[in-house]
Amino acid sequence: MATIKPGGLGIKTRLFQVIFESDTRLAKGFDIFLALLIFLSVGIILLDSVMEYHARFGEIFYVMEWGITVLFTIELALRLYCLEKPKLYLKSFYGVIDVLAVLPVWLELLFPGAQTLVVVRLLRTLRLFRVLEMMTVVGEGRLLMDALIRSRDQILLFLFAVLMVVTIFSSLLYLIEPAEAGFTSIPKSIYWGIVTLTTVGYGDISPVTPWGQFISVMIMLAGYSIIALPVGVFSAEMIRALRAERYSDEACPGCGQHRHEIDAKYCKYCGTWLDEEKPEPGNAG
Repeated sequence: MATIKPGGLGIKTRLFQVIFESDTRLAKGFDIFLALLIFLSVGIILLDSVMEYHARFGEIFYVMEWGITVLFTIELALRLYCLEKPKLYLKSFYGVIDVLAVLPVWLELLFPGAQTLVVVRLLRTLRLFRVLEMMTVVGEGRLLMDALIRSRDQILLFLFAVLMVVTIFSSLLYLIEPAEAGFTSIPKSIYWGIVTLTTVGYGDISPVTPWGQFISVMIMLAGYSIIALPVGVFSAEMIRALRAERYSDEACPGCGQHRHEIDAKYCKYCGTWLDEEKPEPGNAG
């Protein structure tokens, strides 16, 4: 984002740069504080699920959780305040996560049975992706997502082919092996095939006939060779994504979304003018 003189910034612009950007010391400090707050909140939820800790520190956990929820609520309110189109942000992935991060605790005040939604608060961990998204050191994560999206058709086709092979061999085991060995149905045999192909090997079901053991060996060997295929496809798409990376880390002042083309002037999500240093054409006066 272009540098703007402090004297020309309004309160909304200042808040926007702190909350949605990470190119100043204050903005980086805000990101770090938010990340620590998320880790603390998740830690409280995990520890509170242990009966021993809940009995000894339940009240402390309760007070801390309410304090964190209030901070998250204030943060969400400030995010909406400094955006030109807050409704679009609420409809976005991170907007939904922000709401789910605070909603269960507030619902406890209105509906006593809402404490069952406490587990939903673990979705707060997803907010870390937004914090990391604004830090240049982990911008490579976007490349991984691009590579996954580009290679999804090949990987899905590969998984479908593997599933067909497992189904065929598992059906053979169902015909060959006795029911006493655990192959009581084709779905049960498919379960055994997947466990064997992935080299997990629980051992709850195992073939006892020579032909069944031979097929098992073939599936085990295939499991090792199959792992390399999707890795190769993903690596190829990763290289393509590296060559095609043309996005900036600038956040839209309208909806808060990132990932715009380097030479983009308008947000591709809401159409807001991106260059805060220069006025939008037609509004220069």
